[in-house]
Amino acid sequence: MLKEERHQIILKEINLHNKVYSTDLSEKLQVSEDTIRRDLNEMSDLGLILKVHGGAMSKTFHYPFNSQNPVYALEAKHVIADKVIGLFKKGMMILVEGGTTIMEIAKKIPADLQATFLTVSPQVALALAEHENIEVISIGGRLAKSANIHTGASVIYEIGNIKPDLCIIGTNGISQEHGLTDSDWEVVQVIKAMIRAAKKVAVVTIAEKFNSVKRIKIADIKDIDYLVTELSPNSPMLAQYNGAEKPVLL
Repeated sequence: MLKEERHQIILKEINLHNKVYSTDLSEKLQVSEDTIRRDLNEMSDLGLILKVHGGAMSKTFHYPFNSQNPVYALEAKHVIADKVIGLFKKGMMILVEGGTTIMEIAKKIPADLQATFLTVSPQVALALAEHENIEVISIGGRLAKSANIHTGASVIYEIGNIKPDLCIIGTNGISQEHGLTDSDWEVVQVIKAMIRAAKKVAVVTIAEKFNSVKRIKIADIKDIDYLVTELSPNSPMLAQYNGAEKPVLL
């Protein structure tokens, strides 16, 4: 495989998953980690990506308020945001993770919604703060720079002390067989705590992430209440998730 082809695949993976690890790219592309590191260095020098410890992340994910960094699959994420907002009710307590899809949800919340939002993402907290009628609570801790959310024991403890009506999370991998998966241990522990705490759980994901599997399991598909994509619930791609009591497809 030519270097240019590798770079195209790497860029797509970074845009799709927001962040990637060198070990995962090495396995996917069947090249050494040294080769991947050189590729990431070159792409970083060109301003295409941001290098982080152990891998790389998209510039949009790291700098979500910079209009010069186009959001990957933005139209699809707008569709998802509109669907999720239909779940919001007055007076709700809503716990949200981070990521570009959830950022789009935060931006599109109706001005007249009165609700309390809690988040582990400092970026999402700032976006939510733009809405006058929303109370925003940021759950702080050690910032995981490769995920841009707060992680650690203090965060998990605080989440364990709340009972939100709805929890909204993203996922880096999703399949019927393996459920929701990710590659970051600390992030997975926070998301698991969010799922345990909430009365209802909604997973938001663009369809491109279906049938992708990462190294660490978060939850089974049956553990979530809503699966929200840009697709119609009757789409053939969602057929394997249809018919079960949970999740409800939106």
